[in-house]
Amino acid sequence: MRVFLAGGAGVIGRRLLPQLVARGHQVTATTTNPEKLGLLEQLGAEAIVMDGLDAVSVGEAVAKAHPDAIVHQMTAISLAHAGKPDMKHFDRWFATTSRLRTEGTNHLLAAAEAAGVSNFIAQSYASWNGIRQGGWVKTEEDPLDPEKGTPAEAGMAAIRYLEEAVLKAHGAVLRYGSLYGPGATDDQVELVRKRMYPLVGSGAGYCSWIHVDDAASATVLAVEQQAKGVFNIVDDEPAPANEWLPYLAACAGAKPPMRVPKWLTRLLAGQAAVVMMTEGRGFSNAKAKRELGWKLRYPSWRQGFKEALL
Repeated sequence: MRVFLAGGAGVIGRRLLPQLVARGHQVTATTTNPEKLGLLEQLGAEAIVMDGLDAVSVGEAVAKAHPDAIVHQMTAISLAHAGKPDMKHFDRWFATTSRLRTEGTNHLLAAAEAAGVSNFIAQSYASWNGIRQGGWVKTEEDPLDPEKGTPAEAGMAAIRYLEEAVLKAHGAVLRYGSLYGPGATDDQVELVRKRMYPLVGSGAGYCSWIHVDDAASATVLAVEQQAKGVFNIVDDEPAPANEWLPYLAACAGAKPPMRVPKWLTRLLAGQAAVVMMTEGRGFSNAKAKRELGWKLRYPSWRQGFKEALL
């Protein structure tokens, strides 16, 4: 296929692009940074500069590529785009990403319609943000939590907007868990090593992880099968923070994380951080494995953290 990869220089894009090329697909990959064109070309793509928030830029780029499939991987979460992670001001930290998930999605869907492309795959998120009712592990049938009253509310509304728009266009939504692997967790690991990533309260909140290479392989399958609907792209072992965070610290050669009470975390890092660490809900990958025939290289973060940090 001719695949148009919007956001090709991102954490997932850089791992997805070589997998698509290896399977014989012709890829046009976009970046907002002209300095990254060479990287994308080295990975096997025709590389172009595109502004995902500019309808004309998106329309022209898609029309020129004549794609059979469009993959929406546009975010702006990196240090260069968004600055240091800031859970207390989640809305500010994710402001541009939220625009890419609303305005950017609209621009890509309009360009897809104009080009007659129905195979549309978009990145979403499913890590700790399952609805905070019932069990600790959620399926695609369960709604995401709107995180009302927290700084994450605007970001979750943008995710909901993206999902509804893509599903209305008969595309596929891939809800990636928390990413780790090359380029994905460097900032977090550094905080863990400095003992600046504490356990909050009980640490009973669940989280789902996924290695970037497994996220990429699931995306390739979704493209090739012209998948439709919602898929949780997470590993086999959703787990509470009081299990994965001490293990991550051990793998990073760090001391065990400190424990901080909820009230203090609320003051220092905001309510979203408290919810994530104490009430978060993880996700099941059964549908993606069943319907896409997806097989994970890293079925558990236990194996993945150890290998990624060696």
